Amino acid sequence: MKIVIITAGGAGMFCGSCMQDNTLVRSLRLAGADAILLPTYTPIRVDEDNASEQRVFLGGINVYLDSKIPGWRLLPRALKRWLDRPTFVRWLSQLSSSTNARDLGPLTIDLLSGVRGPQKAEINELIRWLCDDLHPDAIIFSNALLSGVVPELRRQFSGRLLCLLQGDDIFLEALPEPWRQRALKLVSENASHFDGLLTHSHYYASFMQDYLKLPSDHVRVIPLSLDLADNPPLTHDLKTNPDILTVGYFARICPEKGAFRFLDVAERVLPGRSDMQMVMGGYLPEQHRREFESRLRAIRSQVGDRLRYEGSPPDRDAKFRMLQSFDWLCVPTLYREPKGLYVLEAALCGVPSLVPDHGAFPERIQALGAGLLFDAENPTSLEERLLSLTAPPEAVIQSLPVACRQLHSMTQTGDQVLRQLN
Repeated sequence: MKIVIITAGGAGMFCGSCMQDNTLVRSLRLAGADAILLPTYTPIRVDEDNASEQRVFLGGINVYLDSKIPGWRLLPRALKRWLDRPTFVRWLSQLSSSTNARDLGPLTIDLLSGVRGPQKAEINELIRWLCDDLHPDAIIFSNALLSGVVPELRRQFSGRLLCLLQGDDIFLEALPEPWRQRALKLVSENASHFDGLLTHSHYYASFMQDYLKLPSDHVRVIPLSLDLADNPPLTHDLKTNPDILTVGYFARICPEKGAFRFLDVAERVLPGRSDMQMVMGGYLPEQHRREFESRLRAIRSQVGDRLRYEGSPPDRDAKFRMLQSFDWLCVPTLYREPKGLYVLEAALCGVPSLVPDHGAFPERIQALGAGLLFDAENPTSLEERLLSLTAPPEAVIQSLPVACRQLHSMTQTGDQVLRQLN
C-alpha cells in the first residue's frame, strides 16, 4: 500500500506534530507500507532519522508572497520555484518566521480557499505531483489547516483522503476576528471531502467531532509512535543530588503549554521546599522571550539556582539527558492537549508526569499505569500536589519504559495504523 503523509514544517523549530508524522511514516514502512512524508511550507526538523522528501511543496516564501504582493501569483512557476529550495526556505525561516496565528489571518484564509485563492498555481503543482507521479492509495494530511488542497484534489484523486488532527483548534482559536469564523467555516467545509479523520486520543476525537460538526463515526483514534531504537538506558547518574527532588518542564515556552503557570507555582512552592528544584527546557519563541526572561529573573532572585531554564536541547541525546535528570515531568498546560507526546518520552526515561486532568493526559496516565493528575479548575491543586510530592518508587521507574514499549513502539503502531487504512 502506498501512503503519502503531507506534513507542515515547523519553520526551523522542533515541532511535535511533524516529528510524530516522521515517526508514523517510519512505523508504516516497518509494517510493509510504501510510505512517503512530504513537507509543505518549510522543511521539517526532527531529532531522529529524517524520513521526509527533500522537496518542499507550497513553499512558505512563495505562499506568503502570493498573498502579500499583487501579481506575484501570476508569475510563471518556473520563475518562482527556486524560492522553494529547502536550504533557502530553511535559512530564511530562521531569520524571519512567524507561526503566530494573530499575524496570519488573511494568509490562513487564502490557503484554506484552495484553488480559489492566490496559491492556486502551487496547489495545482502539488496535486499534479500526487496524481500523475506518485499514484498513492491513500493521502493523509497531517492537519486540517492544509485542507484547502482537498476539494480540488478530491475531483482528481480516487484513492482515500484522510486527515490527522493534532491541535488545529489552538491555531484557529488564536486567529482574530473576522478571520477565525471564516477559517473555521472553510475548515469544516473542506473536512467534508475527507473519507475519515484520525486523532491520537479519544478526547480529541470527541472534541473535534463537535468543533468541526462532523458525523459521529467520522473520527478514529490511532496510537502515538515512538522510536525505541536508541531507547535511553535507565540511570540515576544524571541526577546531580539524590537528596533534591527535581521537577522538570519540557515543552515549548509559551502560555498555552503552561510555562508561565510553572513559573508562578515555582514562586509559591520552592520557598517552602528546600529539597526541591524546578528545571525548564524547551524552545523559547521570540514573542515570549522578554516576558519569560523577566519573570524568571524575578523568581530566581528569591530562590537562586533551584529554578533554572536550560534552553532547548539541540538533539535527541540531549533531550533524553534532560528528561533523565528529572524525577517528575510537569507540563501544566492551559490548552487541552490532543497528544501529550512528552509524557511518553519522559516515561521512556522512567520519569512519571504530573499534568492537568484534561485533554489527552488522563488517557496517557491511565494507559501507562503511573503518574499524577491535578485539578485544572482548582487554582491551588498543582501547588498542593507539588508541596506533597515525593520521589517516585523504583517500581514505577522500571514499569514506565515497559509500558511505552508495549503500547507505542514503531513495530506495534505501524501495524495498527495500517489496519485502520485498509
